[in-house]
Amino acid sequence: MTEYWYNLETGVVEEGMVSPGYDRAGPFATREEAARAPEIIKERSRKWAAEEAAEDDWGSKPADQR
Repeated sequence: MTEYWYNLETGVVEEGMVSPGYDRAGPFATREEAARAPEIIKERSRKWAAEEAAEDDWGSKPADQR
């Protein structure tokens, strides 16, 4: 199975592990998905930040009850 990687330094989609690991995002199943890597990374980051914020607020009182 072919895997695709997005090179964070050059913005180029690569087939296989061509670049050093610190320059790659992936793997992705398709070339098209790898090309969307910056967008996917932003979406995942927003989701993780929202999850962490919800966890940080767990058990705290609402602002009007503090």
